[in-house]
Amino acid sequence: MHHRYNRACRNVSTTTAARLSALAGLVLLILSSGGCVRGEPNVLAGNRDGIFYFGNSTEPQSLDPHVMSGQPEVNIARALFEGLVTRNPITMDMDPGVAQRWTISEDGKVYTFYLNPEARWSNGDPVTATDFVWSITRSIHPLMGNQVAYTLFPILNARAFGTGELADETLLGIQALDTHTLQINLENPDPFFLETLGTYPAYPVHRATVEAHGEPTDRFTRWTRAENFVGNGAFTLSEWLLNRRLTVTKSETYWDAERVKLNQVVFYPIENLVSEEKMFRTGQLHFTNQVPVSKIPWYRDLPDSPYHQGPQQGTYFLSLNIKREPLTDLRVRQALAMAIDRDRLISSILYGTAVPSAAMVPLDTPGYRSPPGAAYNPEKAKALLAEAGFPDGEGWPGLEYLYNTNEQHRSIAVALQQMWKDTLNIDITLVNQEWKVYLDTTNEKNYDMARMGWLASTFDPLIFLDIFTSTSGINRTNFADARFDKLVKELIPRSVDDDRRLALTQEAEAIVLDNVPAIPLYNYMTKHLVQPSVTGAPSNELDIQNFKY
Repeated sequence: MHHRYNRACRNVSTTTAARLSALAGLVLLILSSGGCVRGEPNVLAGNRDGIFYFGNSTEPQSLDPHVMSGQPEVNIARALFEGLVTRNPITMDMDPGVAQRWTISEDGKVYTFYLNPEARWSNGDPVTATDFVWSITRSIHPLMGNQVAYTLFPILNARAFGTGELADETLLGIQALDTHTLQINLENPDPFFLETLGTYPAYPVHRATVEAHGEPTDRFTRWTRAENFVGNGAFTLSEWLLNRRLTVTKSETYWDAERVKLNQVVFYPIENLVSEEKMFRTGQLHFTNQVPVSKIPWYRDLPDSPYHQGPQQGTYFLSLNIKREPLTDLRVRQALAMAIDRDRLISSILYGTAVPSAAMVPLDTPGYRSPPGAAYNPEKAKALLAEAGFPDGEGWPGLEYLYNTNEQHRSIAVALQQMWKDTLNIDITLVNQEWKVYLDTTNEKNYDMARMGWLASTFDPLIFLDIFTSTSGINRTNFADARFDKLVKELIPRSVDDDRRLALTQEAEAIVLDNVPAIPLYNYMTKHLVQPSVTGAPSNELDIQNFKY
């Protein structure tokens, strides 16, 4: 399946590159007392030595692909692991990964993968079909606590096993026919299943290494330390200095090593966007995770800008803990949603670098259109809040808004705080936490309202709805609805008619939008600064950077 997307990026001209390089030189040529240059910029050294310096937002919570759920972790996982198939960041097609080829039965329910006999783990062990059986079973296992295991539930009996209803893992629809042949049976045909197999929940892990450092389903053990790590990706973990940098080095055992041009990728956990932009401008980064919105107009005006922007399959939303007062009242949730002027938020805070939306599923999802959400309506918002017992904010008990440390998240929080004050006359307290603490707080549902983002790994609209099922490990809202669960878990997956699948998906999204356990604000756009020396890293709708390319 091919999808059109806007590659809103251009090559950087010699003039612009010279400006940036000159500025880097002015900042970095700091002389010691002996009059010597302290060091050359990372970018210049990296261009010579094949080292890619990558801004990666924050310190990863885990490098275990069956534990992670955040984008900073996934960026690293794409370098360290490889699934049966892998996403080509240029064509957006699924390329061979560990599997050289595959066949799909006529009824769409049986996938047979023929593994590359040259595929190796970083310690030299062969990658086998049994490795995938063991790893995918581990990923789904209820004791693993994998928050995104549900993406693998199309596999026969996976939902029952993953939710603890079925104890016998041998009944899962995945088996090794021989050393290099893997067969996966599905409950129902799934047009997005091949894409799912290229994502991190389906990555294999090295069984002997995992078991040498604890039980198979232990979530945080030492197997992911640099000195213990074994992976099967184009790179292997060579250094992890907490809160400083994480380095991956080209794997000599990788089956496609000749295609890998980089010798290393260095990931910097930079939460401060201003610092990240300065590191790019002074030649310390090839690629930034984000760009401070205040700097975007300047970069956009450059004749051949290093600023790359394009549409992205992702939604920025507010997660509401609907068991916390006063959010238990639907009218309060609706009032909060209708008091938000998304157009003003995008134009004044984000400089037009996002697409305002009141829907959960992104607006440009191929073949799908969302039902209407709670649009900006200040008068109705006031009336709803009054009906809930807080006329003009009187008697308002207060509410906390949680966000992880980041200038852009803070700017959005401040803008929303003012909108709610201006329209509803209510006070919202802002609370920020570091990434790991924020994840723990939201996972434990120890919050009132929190900013949240969900980025798709495939083009399936269900990616944005399955997170609200009552059994989802990502459902941090306490929302539960029997009809919604039935639609997402049973009726949509079983539907083989495209029109019916579309109608049922729209019905499911309407239930979420009507109950307001979340308030969608906008669809993301990719925003990166990229040095002119970088090729093979285009803007794409899933914001995937596959470092082997």
